[in-house]
Amino acid sequence: MKMEKHKLKSYIKSQAHNLGFDAVRIVSPDAIPEAAPRLRHFLAQNYHGDMEWLATHESRRKSPLALWADVKSIIMLGVNYGPKGNPLDRLACKMTGNISVYARGRDYHHIIKKKLKQLAHQISKESTAQLKVFVDTAPILEKPLAAAAGLGWQGKHTNLVSRDFGSWLFIGSIFTTAKLAPDRQEEDYCGTCRACLDICPSNAFPKAYQLDARRCISYLTIEAKHQVPLEFRSLIGNRIYGCDDCLAVCPWNKYAKATRETKLRTRAALRKPALADLAKLDDAAFRALFAASPIKRTGRDRFVRNVLIALGNAGKQEAVPHIKARLCDNAPLVRGMAVWALAQYKNADEMKSLAQAALPSESDMNVRAEWERYI
Repeated sequence: MKMEKHKLKSYIKSQAHNLGFDAVRIVSPDAIPEAAPRLRHFLAQNYHGDMEWLATHESRRKSPLALWADVKSIIMLGVNYGPKGNPLDRLACKMTGNISVYARGRDYHHIIKKKLKQLAHQISKESTAQLKVFVDTAPILEKPLAAAAGLGWQGKHTNLVSRDFGSWLFIGSIFTTAKLAPDRQEEDYCGTCRACLDICPSNAFPKAYQLDARRCISYLTIEAKHQVPLEFRSLIGNRIYGCDDCLAVCPWNKYAKATRETKLRTRAALRKPALADLAKLDDAAFRALFAASPIKRTGRDRFVRNVLIALGNAGKQEAVPHIKARLCDNAPLVRGMAVWALAQYKNADEMKSLAQAALPSESDMNVRAEWERYI
């Protein structure tokens, strides 16, 4: 005998907490009518940069009903991935790489999707409703849905903020044909605070509640396929994968706590990874180190490009041999950034001499352009 509808919601929340979800709320699929025009403005301003999929699937993102017409309720779930310390403290360690908190452990996609499937299985035993699970892979506006469900609110940095977990919630969702009573939306508690806007190294927020991804260090070090524009390189510091500044500075983190999910905790190899070691990674070594990490998706060439930016910003002569070793790398993306990184340690005459020697044998136009800066 299937469970009565009025009991199903309480059952879902109980089972979700048993499976390790830290927050669970219900939202109606028509609860975010303002999300579509916001997305349209974001795309019209070209704030999405290289993330073409945002524009490609715009029509499906505008409403959960565009993705699945039969959905009646959406179960929004959060898993706390809070760090033990303040991520901003690592920015001072110039010869080590700073990796965004979310990518220091195992790939959250796999961890959360497994939990979602387990929860969906439990629900299916008690209900005849159809279910579909999603975690950051389908064209869903997850943050607006999470805010409408009451998991938190979208702060001025556009990320989700929780009164219980601060900035550190991974979001997953279960779409269902079951009609469940929606929970109350959370209020916006940002008030007059501007901490997240003011700390951004690259001024990526045109105004509160708007993000220009093309200026965001997370975008530049993860999504951008091209060479990082010159104006941003020195601003990146030692951030080799993502940036947590706007998240970490939020005052609501005073209520945050370290994650209880062991697989999301920082791996020993990524606590203070030496830039010198990371610069040496070939494709096989990169894949081995990041086999179960979201970093693997970015690929070795983009990752080592980021490492070279960090070495260029380190201001330590010990970085120079590791930069020079990458001037002959097989990847143009790496060679080009090695040129810039080396220029942070050489004077104009030295760079001119090196450029004159390198240009005749350099076939890639982008790498040639990097050298030509110093002729």
